[in-house]
Amino acid sequence: MRRCFHDFDKPFRGEASMARHDPGAGAPNADTADFLAGPTIGNVLALTLHSSASTASGQVLAVPAVQTLARYGLEGDRHADPCSPRQVLLAGAPAYARHGLARHTLRENVLLDVDTTDLPSGALLRLGDMAVVGLTFHCEACRYLDSRHPGIAGVIGRDRGVLARVVRGGVVRVGDPVVRLAARALAWSDDWRERVVQVLAQVPLGMVVEYRQLARLAGVQAVYCRALPALARRLGMAERAVAQGASAGLLRWMGDTLFDSAADAPCAGTAS
Repeated sequence: MRRCFHDFDKPFRGEASMARHDPGAGAPNADTADFLAGPTIGNVLALTLHSSASTASGQVLAVPAVQTLARYGLEGDRHADPCSPRQVLLAGAPAYARHGLARHTLRENVLLDVDTTDLPSGALLRLGDMAVVGLTFHCEACRYLDSRHPGIAGVIGRDRGVLARVVRGGVVRVGDPVVRLAARALAWSDDWRERVVQVLAQVPLGMVVEYRQLARLAGVQAVYCRALPALARRLGMAERAVAQGASAGLLRWMGDTLFDSAADAPCAGTAS
């Protein structure tokens, strides 16, 4: 997963406000006639896929076109996951120019001629004729980037790119227009702890989520599961999450309805 974590003990906004959020707020309706309309803000410059083999070797596969799959991700990409807010990484050519980066340094799936720094969470972008992605949160710089460009992780900030879920499937090709739609999807925080709050707030009464699945739904590396029990206790939400195999009599919540909207159906599948 594209991520490094820190600042676990620092205060954050989610501690002050833990009300259940409304997953339908601002939900897009992909069936309306004008859903796909909007201003063109740029173009797709390049597309890449990450297979297990290519990721292990530090390489990515440049392709002329990709098939996006609604609620799942990019066909053939190792990050495709119906329960993840990190299905697709979009980066901007302006970030490459500002930092003097070599091609593919940011390991994005979609390179745009648009500055992604100020694109907000919840924005919907149409790529090509049919595919729509909903932006979730900005990707965090990790030490892997330093192996590609020494020192870049400490200075790149939001230039790292923005993550997204596929809301509507379709083929995306190099050169396709990028259109910003008027509709919006649910907004997510760039702070991983606030995303954990968002997920825990949606656990139905009488059910629990296992920490590994909680990490998956919030876009947190599984290795950080060890930090989640303390965070849940600190938030007063410890009864909503359990370790794998614990409290066997309680029903497990896998994240159904978390990513719900008129255009993005419930998360499905088992934790992996």
